[in-house]
Amino acid sequence: MSTPATSRNVSELLLERIAATPDAEAFLTPDGAGWSGITWKQFGDRVRNVACGLRALGLGAEERVAILAGTRLDWIVADSGTLCAGGATTTIYPSNTAEESAFILADSNTTYLFAENAEQVAKIASKRSELPNLKKVISFDPAPDHGGWVMPLAALEKMGAEEHARAPDLYEANAREIKPSALATLIYTSGTTGRPKGVELTHDCWIYEAEGVDAFKILSASDVQLLWLPLSHVFGKVLQVLQFRIGFKTAVDGRVDKLMENLASIRPTFVAAVPRIFEKVYNKVIGGAKAKGGASWAAFQWGLSVGKKVSEKKFAGQSIGPILALQHALASKLVYSKLHARFGGNLRFFVSGSAALSRQMSEFFYAMDVIILEGYGLTESSAASFINHPDSLKFGTVGRPLQGTEVKIAPADGEILLRGRGIMRGYHGLPEATAESLDAEGYLHTGDIGELDEKGRLRITDRKKDLIKTSVGKYVAPQDLEGRLKANCPYVSQVLVHGNNRNFVTALVTLDAEAITAWAREQNLSTDLKTLAADPKTHALIKSFVDPLNASLANYERIGKFAVLPNEFTLEAGELTPSQKVKRKVVEQKYKDVLDGFYAGNIAE
Repeated sequence: MSTPATSRNVSELLLERIAATPDAEAFLTPDGAGWSGITWKQFGDRVRNVACGLRALGLGAEERVAILAGTRLDWIVADSGTLCAGGATTTIYPSNTAEESAFILADSNTTYLFAENAEQVAKIASKRSELPNLKKVISFDPAPDHGGWVMPLAALEKMGAEEHARAPDLYEANAREIKPSALATLIYTSGTTGRPKGVELTHDCWIYEAEGVDAFKILSASDVQLLWLPLSHVFGKVLQVLQFRIGFKTAVDGRVDKLMENLASIRPTFVAAVPRIFEKVYNKVIGGAKAKGGASWAAFQWGLSVGKKVSEKKFAGQSIGPILALQHALASKLVYSKLHARFGGNLRFFVSGSAALSRQMSEFFYAMDVIILEGYGLTESSAASFINHPDSLKFGTVGRPLQGTEVKIAPADGEILLRGRGIMRGYHGLPEATAESLDAEGYLHTGDIGELDEKGRLRITDRKKDLIKTSVGKYVAPQDLEGRLKANCPYVSQVLVHGNNRNFVTALVTLDAEAITAWAREQNLSTDLKTLAADPKTHALIKSFVDPLNASLANYERIGKFAVLPNEFTLEAGELTPSQKVKRKVVEQKYKDVLDGFYAGNIAE
């Protein structure tokens, strides 16, 4: 059951959840080859001990406590303990460098830090002289104590348990006193360029999010979630508070390489993911079906065509009919069931966010009886501002706004403007940047371009700053082209469309390793990715998918030239944000010679 809509802060929301279902299983965590469970009461005891431990160390109201760790239960315990102690959580990605981490810690004036392991502790210790306000580091896993500067999480929890025993009524009283307007979370936007900005989100932002998503009635306490998204990202964080409100069980494991294995073992009813995951699954499914060839490939194509026909009937409000229904049942048994088994067999839907999901990707999975509910929001709007509903799903849209979110489309340029309780308090220490994003009426200028349909569903066209304006004055939406090429070509992993102030559009393409090596073996070619990227046959293969796409586009939108790169864009190389979005300016600068070479002579293919 959902908790009453009376919670004033996240701490109270959690206390009400624990009181409502103390013995229900709250979380599952990896334990060797299996999973271990923890009840809401057991989770609450750990949170209380962390909160009391932090208070014993001297944590004050809204004082910042940073978390530098991957997605695991300890992250949620540390974050919840910080909030229940009256502090505010600063999130840091474990992939951040020592310099990036030190900047966030200094800019946020963080006084206590939870670090995952010895590696993360060492990263911060190397910058200790630059962080005079960082009083203590609490390590999840064993790490050197650096002269008492570092303490184990277990020691903090023990300290907190002893503190609670001395004053048993203080913890809950303090937790309930926190004002809705108090700072809860300081999330530094990963950004695609420049220094990150600290987004200030209050307790009321998260209470609003939990109540707003719950009001859609797409989740219940009987659901099971697999949570793997980075909790340092706003998308992961909103799922955490939503769980506190609704009470569903969550299996927590941030290891991306274990995602498919975990889907099969946990058998979740819903999973939130980013478009990159769906693109990888799509390539694997298409590539695997093609590799089998013959009757298997023919059966797959037939099943997909049946699924698309059923989809068209559903969206048109038409009856499927007995013959198509029989075909659909057979396709489900022969084709769709294999994909469903990969997802555990119990999945009701995926939720996609963080970046745009191409319409073609949504249509493909829906035809395979897999629902993806795309949502939309920003760090500055506490993640969820819009979400699709299974009963009113429309491809190419991100659904309707949460109740209480006001939406305007700027008449001048189509920019999406949002106002409501989920909107940030501002950028930390940056009044001018805050004033640029929040206008005098309280509307957040999202930087995204979009339009509303007759039922209030939002369609995102592109990022305002990412729109390409060619030298002939035509505007091109690169994300749309990128999504369409990735959906049409299973051999492509990533695409960056380029052409601002150029006289035609070009692209950089990376290869899907599994799909392209399977094709290479069929062609008796080398399976080395660098060799394949340079092979004219590979270029011809990709061009065979670019050409049909171009045929459907206006002349000024067409991809005139493209290059196949030898490596994927990666987080480690600084080419992706932690939420898997391409850092356009970084990639364009890295491959400047390649891009400039496209325009030598100014003649498109």
